[in-house]
Amino acid sequence: VQLQASGGGLVQPGGSLRLSCVASGFTFSNYWMYWVRQAPGKEFEWVAVINSYGMSTWYAESVEGRFTISRDNAKNIVYLQMNSLKSEDTALYYCASAPGPGPMRPKKLEDFEYWGQGTQVTVSS
Repeated sequence: VQLQASGGGLVQPGGSLRLSCVASGFTFSNYWMYWVRQAPGKEFEWVAVINSYGMSTWYAESVEGRFTISRDNAKNIVYLQMNSLKSEDTALYYCASAPGPGPMRPKKLEDFEYWGQGTQVTVSS
């Protein structure tokens, strides 16, 4: 099983990034997909979740209206479009998965069945 996240980088406040996560080794369409983040000195935070067929999405209050999660089950990819980025969005972003229906408001990576290595997002001028 692999979850390979990419797309992170350094961006100025107000900018945009799109994260991608390619999944392999499990039946992607049976799993809810998540983006979560961890910043030094801050608590683990779930960011967004999308159900198995992409019909429903949920977002943390801190990113609602700025981030959009989507998935392509034909390509086994989940995306996170991040707009209007703020310095407080700086973190290591992980994609993670759980059999549907997955956990709402997970507290740690171990709440998921699978997770990847993370991609760093730094928002700074």
